[in-house]
Amino acid sequence: MKLIKLIPLVAMLVACNKGTDLQTADVQIQAVKITEAWVRASAPGQSVGAAYMTLTSSEDSTLVYAETPAADSVEIHSMSMDNGVMKMRMLDELALKAGKPENLAPGGFHLMLFGLQNPLKAGENINFRLCFKDKTNKITEQNVTLPVKEN
Repeated sequence: MKLIKLIPLVAMLVACNKGTDLQTADVQIQAVKITEAWVRASAPGQSVGAAYMTLTSSEDSTLVYAETPAADSVEIHSMSMDNGVMKMRMLDELALKAGKPENLAPGGFHLMLFGLQNPLKAGENINFRLCFKDKTNKITEQNVTLPVKEN
């Protein structure tokens, strides 16, 4: 049963995976409004980083995948306080309600960057590719450039 549930997710990731032929994968380019976007500067030797932004979709959709050449992998994470303990967990996706801004910010939802290729220095820019799924399961993608800033 779990395998059956994974098939649509794998299909979405394949459709949005790097190097996919957009026409054969039926991927459409459609913008989600991205504001207040930035990446936190990292210290030399630090292998993880974080990106923040506000996502506003004109229709119900879901952030299902993110990547950047600056890191080996990117995960969607949530962070919360539970009985005085900060808890972080990976999410498979992040739902976006039509017209409602979803804030990815320190202490809440964010994108975790694992396996940084180089330290992230303030003043640099980092490219990302974000993939979204709409209510009909169509995948859309958006390429964005985020500035690196100090805490």
